[in-house]
Amino acid sequence: MSRLLNSQTHAWLKVFAVSARHLSFTRAAEELHVTTGAVSQQIKQLEDRLGFKLFRRLPRRLALTEEGRRLATVVDDAYQAVGLEVKRLRSGVMSGIIRLRSVPSFLNKWLMPRLPRLQARFPDIELHVTAEDSSTSLREGDFDLALDLNDGQTPGLAITPLIEETIFPVCSPSLLRGRPPLRRPDDLAWYPLLHDVTAWRGSRDYGEWEHYLEAIEAPSVNVHRGYTFNRNHLTMEAAIAGMGVAIARQTLITNELETGALIAPLERRVATGMHYGIVYTAGALDDRRVRAVHDWLVEEAKRPHSVR
Repeated sequence: MSRLLNSQTHAWLKVFAVSARHLSFTRAAEELHVTTGAVSQQIKQLEDRLGFKLFRRLPRRLALTEEGRRLATVVDDAYQAVGLEVKRLRSGVMSGIIRLRSVPSFLNKWLMPRLPRLQARFPDIELHVTAEDSSTSLREGDFDLALDLNDGQTPGLAITPLIEETIFPVCSPSLLRGRPPLRRPDDLAWYPLLHDVTAWRGSRDYGEWEHYLEAIEAPSVNVHRGYTFNRNHLTMEAAIAGMGVAIARQTLITNELETGALIAPLERRVATGMHYGIVYTAGALDDRRVRAVHDWLVEEAKRPHSVR
């Protein structure tokens, strides 16, 4: 058997597989970038080698013999199996479990819509995802990669900045009905406010509103009032429901603005000085799997905000 299936025979089998798929020596020749005569000659040599006919040469077309049909099935399955195994071997260093933790808002609004692309890129990597808000400390050893919103200070850990966060007030269009216009910061006195009390690592309960108003030089507005939530998405849901004016993050709010569920009544947008970044331990990127996911996240951060 090994003498029958030598290297030359394997080359002929490749020509046979393409010819069997097309049932045409001409189209097989086009795919293989050889002449039709070369394909016909190699099929004849394979038939002589095997000792039986593979094709019936009919007027203007080919048909597989029973032997040819059976061999075509086996050869096609074999090539598919080889292709699959090569793919597995190539991605072998990219298999296994990667522990990823993230602040919930970024996980829900930014990462989740993109995860199918990661799965398609590295089908053998199993991502174990944990949502932890910014009030939870980053403990070395309980993750391979962490997505966090902070000022870049992560003692004992390395960080790759991804996206600088910008904030601005948003509300439902329905909130403005029956109230004085909301065009200037002072007009906020007529509106209830909504707060995310875990806005970023180390932030104060009313920190987002305070930072925004100080940046636009309107610190006299009283923001120590209204509803508080410990998740950004809860604050945004309350704003969509018309409960008050909230501070939105540009990275997480694109879809709501595009659909009109929320509007930005005040034009000024303010950089927080905070970045979403990838946090990891020293040496973590020496693992090629961790490096692959890290680099994919960096690549995704360069894409447009809206990916749905």
